[in-house]
Amino acid sequence: MQDTPLHFKTISQVAGLIETKQLSPVELTEAVLSRIDALDGRYKSYATVMGDQAMASARAAESAISSGNYLGPLHGVPIAVKDLCFTKGVRTMGGTKVLRDHIPDFDATVVEKLQNAGAVILGKLNLTEGAMAGYNPEFQIPLNPWDTGRWSGASSSGSGVATAAGLCFGSLGSDTGGSIRFPAAACGVVGIKPTWGRVSRYGVLALAESMDHIGPMTRSAADAGIML
Repeated sequence: MQDTPLHFKTISQVAGLIETKQLSPVELTEAVLSRIDALDGRYKSYATVMGDQAMASARAAESAISSGNYLGPLHGVPIAVKDLCFTKGVRTMGGTKVLRDHIPDFDATVVEKLQNAGAVILGKLNLTEGAMAGYNPEFQIPLNPWDTGRWSGASSSGSGVATAAGLCFGSLGSDTGGSIRFPAAACGVVGIKPTWGRVSRYGVLALAESMDHIGPMTRSAADAGIML
């Protein structure tokens, strides 16, 4: 059986290789950024690619792991987040031109927790305007990587597309009325809408505060558990 290409391996698989020093977080991040550069002009899953920050995080992860300070299965693994999640010093647009110049001065709790686990944040993922369903005339619409003529889901379509296309190893989405579950189903990945309140929404742009859920989108159920 042919081995799974690196970009389609699961978080669990690459984590094992990173922990045993068979895989470099720097080389892994470089490979995924190169894949984004080659393919995302077509798929349009990213709103903002944080290349410099990602490489700095990858180098820090590699240094820590080389020194024996392995943090766990997300350490050195490239992850992306829906562009509702605040990222310090990096614009968070929420899919609307009203927020094109919105640059938060702090990280959302979910982003901070990923960083504390050693994850490499690749960038911010496209979504429908304001996380509502439907056409978004102001931003590029993410295209289903299996068939670009088919629906990619809403509103976390960028998260579903990037995860399915091997443009990250897992992503964060948000779900108010199906916005993790629809793109997960459309793009053939795993998506979890956690129990309300299970995952912090602090620093995440709201659609309906009493109904919003932040959750993982991954290529396996085990990976969703790791991210959750």
